[in-house]
Amino acid sequence: MSHKQYEKTRRKAPRISHLAYLIAALSGSLNMSAQAADYFNPDLLQVDNPQQGATDLSVFENNGGQAPGVYHVDIYLNNDKVDTRDVTFSLQKGKDGKETLQPCLSVKALANMGVKTTQFAELGTGECADLSAIPLASAEFRFGAQQLLLSMPQAAVSQTARGYVPPEQWDNGITTLLLNYSVTGASNYARNNSVQDNDSQFVNLRPGANIGPWRLRNYSTYSRSSTDGDKWDTVYTYVQRSIIALKSQMTLGDSSSPADVFDSMPFRGGQLASDDDMMPDSMKGYAPVVRGIARSNAQVIIKQNGYVIYQSYVSPGAFEITDMYPTGGSGDLYVTIKEADGSEQQLVVPFASLPVLQREGRLKYSLTSGQYRSYDGSVDKTAFSQGTAIYGLSHGFTAYGGGQFASKYQSLATGVGKNFGDFGALSVDVTQAWSTMQDQAKESGQSWRARYSKDILQTGTNFSIAGYRYSTAGFYGMQEVLDTYRNDTNDPQTERRRNRAELTMNQNLWENAGSISVSLVSEDYWNSGRNMKSIGLGYNNSWNGISYGLNYSYNENSTANASNSDKYGNSTGGGGRVYDRDQIFAFNVSIPLSRWLPNTYATHNLSTSKNGNTTNTAGLNGTLLDDHNLSWSAQEGYGSQGTGNSGNLNADYRGTYGEVNGGYGYDKNTQRLNYGLQGGIVAHENGVTIGQPLGETIAIVKAPGAEGVGVSNQTGVKTDWRGYAIVPYASPYRKNQVELNTQTLPDDVDLTLTSQNVVPTRGAVVQANFNANVGQRVLMTILRQDGAPLPFGATVTDAAQKNTQAFIVGDNGQVYLSGMSENGILMAKWGNEVNQKCQVSYSLAEKTNNSGVQTINAQCR
Repeated sequence: MSHKQYEKTRRKAPRISHLAYLIAALSGSLNMSAQAADYFNPDLLQVDNPQQGATDLSVFENNGGQAPGVYHVDIYLNNDKVDTRDVTFSLQKGKDGKETLQPCLSVKALANMGVKTTQFAELGTGECADLSAIPLASAEFRFGAQQLLLSMPQAAVSQTARGYVPPEQWDNGITTLLLNYSVTGASNYARNNSVQDNDSQFVNLRPGANIGPWRLRNYSTYSRSSTDGDKWDTVYTYVQRSIIALKSQMTLGDSSSPADVFDSMPFRGGQLASDDDMMPDSMKGYAPVVRGIARSNAQVIIKQNGYVIYQSYVSPGAFEITDMYPTGGSGDLYVTIKEADGSEQQLVVPFASLPVLQREGRLKYSLTSGQYRSYDGSVDKTAFSQGTAIYGLSHGFTAYGGGQFASKYQSLATGVGKNFGDFGALSVDVTQAWSTMQDQAKESGQSWRARYSKDILQTGTNFSIAGYRYSTAGFYGMQEVLDTYRNDTNDPQTERRRNRAELTMNQNLWENAGSISVSLVSEDYWNSGRNMKSIGLGYNNSWNGISYGLNYSYNENSTANASNSDKYGNSTGGGGRVYDRDQIFAFNVSIPLSRWLPNTYATHNLSTSKNGNTTNTAGLNGTLLDDHNLSWSAQEGYGSQGTGNSGNLNADYRGTYGEVNGGYGYDKNTQRLNYGLQGGIVAHENGVTIGQPLGETIAIVKAPGAEGVGVSNQTGVKTDWRGYAIVPYASPYRKNQVELNTQTLPDDVDLTLTSQNVVPTRGAVVQANFNANVGQRVLMTILRQDGAPLPFGATVTDAAQKNTQAFIVGDNGQVYLSGMSENGILMAKWGNEVNQKCQVSYSLAEKTNNSGVQTINAQCR
């Protein structure tokens, strides 16, 4: 087409934006032959303003071509996502002579992704490895999806388990001081003369410090009540660090021994034990869920190994507690449900280990030595040592054993486990013990134990624990023996456990039929007539958004001593009595009201007790605010047998600086006001950050200047006034993606990156750094000295900032700029010639318009 023909066509053509021309031209090129290069006539960009020195767009002529530069991409190795990071891309010619964008990846980066770089010396040692050194290797950049696809022959890739991260990428985190706190309390006011006013508080403090790989932790509790006084308890204090070469944790101070071979022992001393989380596809620690049924507005107290580790307040009906902080080791959870009328329920939740299995060739061990650390201060601090070893054999077998040694007690254990595939996993072991109780002759005995677990996907069955244990008359555990050595005159009765059976199971029924859950603990004893049983049954289902459940609880002789009991073990005493045999049934239903009230549900709960009353409770609950971080509930109920009316109102708010909850409840005899405050505080080199309750391993978001930015998938977590936030939970030795929610960005903040991957070690506080461009947003039209706009595709950078992002000029010299200060200098460039660059001096108004974007004109000189 001649220039005159082009000009004639241009004058007749409608006015279409340059971007539309570009899209149309590139889209049309997709229908061209694969052998022909795509061509876009740059003159089309000058339809409205012909100019000299237009930007060279030849890079876009090849199918899928893009400009070289730095792109934030997801990296996939043989279809598995391995990283997300900034990668520099440059144009390189392939064997077919075509130029494509190829990544610059260092040899170290390839090795971290699992490539066997040591086998290919020709990769080089620089920052950009030569991928052609690996036969059949290729890299494809999918610009539209911002994905880099690496294809490698299988022989060039390490065979690691999915999700495994090599130790070279583990991050010990930053130096910090930590404090996790939880405060709960209640004030009860009498409405008649049948009860008295009382109030109580429970404080849980977990301070700590991190220095390099070292972790200092303390767990202390404070409880106070107007009837029982106050008391401080220290559950543990220890120093711990990872020993990466041994895939182990070293602990010095107060802790508990592992519970896979022997029952867990609290100790003060030292321990070196394998850390399964350092291994790929590790077996995660078992954490029980506490389920129960409250007959009224009740207080729930949970003890383990004599220590109160949890305290909360619940409404009438079935409840579930899943947020307890782990105390280490094992030991059954003894749950007390203290009802509003002073009566108490006692139930036992099994806290036991799963069958002992290891993969072939894997050795798991523990070495413990120190003093026995009893909750009872009158018990002697007897020295003891313990060692265990578990080794994975071929054909799915595992052998294990160990020994416990003290002056008054010795035991040896041996066992075998087997993975039966579709039929689950089973382990069987025997322990021989020699015991010398205080002021008694030496005895010996054996204890046999079997444990089973299985997830049966075809039937939806999950046996978390199924175990049985039988002990002969002369068998004692180490803790039972050492508890008899004390410096006071009390002689507590020691029951000799004979049989113990335990089971926790979940079963999904057929389609749309719901699921059932079962928990069971049963024990009897050689030297007492007590037969303890704690049974829970549950059924849950939903239909058209309506969820409902049935729950049954049976508890018999949950405590060792009963007072004022009849011949059946049922208490006949007054206030504060313990029901040693009780059955409770509960029904609950929840109906969504989203058609009328968003995020709101109507509920009904029924509970009936063999030894108590029947209560019906109706209510509403839901969530509020944009993040749904304010939850609330209101209930009103009526009980039979003279119980009368009852009600409660509760709210819980999870915000940037912690979690706060409160509630009000009443019944015929009392009114209760309960409250709670939980949170975490982290002091680090950049100041102090306050947030929600901390998990064992956490991350700190560092985005200076970006206030009020939400963290994705973290309810209520936002950056504080300085741009910092606590991400309260992270998985150790695994990649954790920390992502900021761009929809919550202030008008004056832009982020170069919105997500970061962190790989913390156990207990670490790792930092996720985000570069926030804080400043005004501007839509600037830049004209050159001759009055012509900057060419389409020219780049603009801030002269005062190094390594800053480049902004691309669009139609008519317009460019969108973010993170701009009130005044400064911009550098513009659209070619390699000396006269193809200029600079802009600008000055912005102090306030922006409602959209947050200023529109100004500027001259480029």
